[in-house]
Amino acid sequence: MYSVQLDTTQDVTGREQCSVILRFVTDAVHERLVAVVQCSTTTGQSFVTLLTEVLESLQLDIGLCIGNATDGASNMQGQYRGFSALMASKNPTHQHVWCYAHVLNLVLSDTTHSVIESGSLFDLLNDIAVFIRDSYTRVSVWETESQDKRHKRISTIGETRWWAKHHALRKVFGNFGRPDGGLFVEVVSTLSAIMKLKSLASNARNKARGYRDGLLRYETVLTAQLFLRVFEFTSPLSKYLQTGGMDILSAHRMVTTTHDSLTKIARDFPAVKDAADCFVHWANEKLEEQDDLDLEVEAALPQKRLKKKKVLPGEMAQDESLSDSEKAYEVNVHHQILDTAVEAMHHRFLTHGTLYADLSLLHPKNFPLIQTSGGALPVSALQELSKCLVVYDSRATVTDLQIELRNLAQQWDRLVQSQLDNYATKAVEEESDGQEEMEIISKTCVSCKECPLCCYKILLRFNMLTHAYPLLGLAYKFLLTLSITQVACERSFSTLRYIKNRLRSCLSASKLEAFMLMAIEKDVLVSLETDTVIDRVAEKSESMKKLLL
Repeated sequence: MYSVQLDTTQDVTGREQCSVILRFVTDAVHERLVAVVQCSTTTGQSFVTLLTEVLESLQLDIGLCIGNATDGASNMQGQYRGFSALMASKNPTHQHVWCYAHVLNLVLSDTTHSVIESGSLFDLLNDIAVFIRDSYTRVSVWETESQDKRHKRISTIGETRWWAKHHALRKVFGNFGRPDGGLFVEVVSTLSAIMKLKSLASNARNKARGYRDGLLRYETVLTAQLFLRVFEFTSPLSKYLQTGGMDILSAHRMVTTTHDSLTKIARDFPAVKDAADCFVHWANEKLEEQDDLDLEVEAALPQKRLKKKKVLPGEMAQDESLSDSEKAYEVNVHHQILDTAVEAMHHRFLTHGTLYADLSLLHPKNFPLIQTSGGALPVSALQELSKCLVVYDSRATVTDLQIELRNLAQQWDRLVQSQLDNYATKAVEEESDGQEEMEIISKTCVSCKECPLCCYKILLRFNMLTHAYPLLGLAYKFLLTLSITQVACERSFSTLRYIKNRLRSCLSASKLEAFMLMAIEKDVLVSLETDTVIDRVAEKSESMKKLLL
């Protein structure tokens, strides 16, 4: 039983390279790169053919592939001719998981493009970073105005880096409600110094003035604090979704928690305004210390004059705009950005809700609920999971799965307590008494005993997967094998750019695949015995045999 992660990218020569990664479970969860294949077309059928050839070369049955994780492109998740649909035709219970990391990136993309204020904020930060970096003269001014000895610079916002927006925003404005450490004052003073350089062209000086005036606007500060608050919840989730070896329940729980947190702050505009006021107070104090600067950050939104429409007697106006600029910002910007984030997460992450509900019952943290309810489970519990498992074991009916789960929940506390090898004893001698006392010292636990992987390991340790809980063992294998991200493919592409660069652009497909496997799966390479490798190389020819043996 295994799941597959598949993705493509272009190398330096412009050729499409397909990375195939398998996720499987033995004594732990493993993700292994098995092939880097050059592909000529990127249709769903060509990907199925490519994967079939790779699996046949590895002597793996494609019917044991329980699911796939892709980036959600149309050739991957097309309803009729997509890769996932064609894989499902070979295995009816095949699960397609839209990579959680890609989905979260799309959620943030929808959020940052929902209103013009958010787009102008990140465009402003990116334009300033590019503007300063494009000239040695401007970089020199930055190093002169910067108070940091390392001369930290603001970052550009790249589309391929999912953390780029948060990183660039935090460098300039600091953290939410805590502006210390931000480079806002240095950026403003640098732009002001560039404006005064008469040796520069007038268009560059005009750009510097426009960028500076944009930073000093209260609307910019408000929007920056709003997104800093959103990123406080989404960035930890994004980083976790890019780690290896995670389980689907922990990731889904973090997604649910992040969604609930964003829902709670969806109407908490006063907290954002207080953080913006705190930033304005800090920035103005810093700017006052600059003797050569006569600048001040706006402390409020400018009031706009509203055009009154003529209304006939007895007519009700339907399109009245808000007269208060602060209230208008709260409704049109703050509420819309957070509502977009909440709705996008709710819409994009609930594809496998019923199956995840069944899988959540396998989490040890939910065993006390089964114990307190007397082992009673809902009638519909484990039905979706049973449909996925009955293909591999005809005994995996809903009734039998519920019976084994109830029994395991009742026995779980005793199984955990019997892990005595996770603790060590230490003899402590006290000179005053002259007696030896045994002190039990808690050692760093080798497993948390509160996750599905720990549950599977304990059942494996006591040999309970064969007779006592065979169906639950199959269920835990399914849970741990199902992949929810394909960031392992993205990491392999980063290695690909190091191996196949412009100096090695003529590498053959077979040699490129070998180098990729050696670079990524280093633990497997190190585990090989040197004598075995020498014997295999010596078998290639008689000349090598004479030299090596």
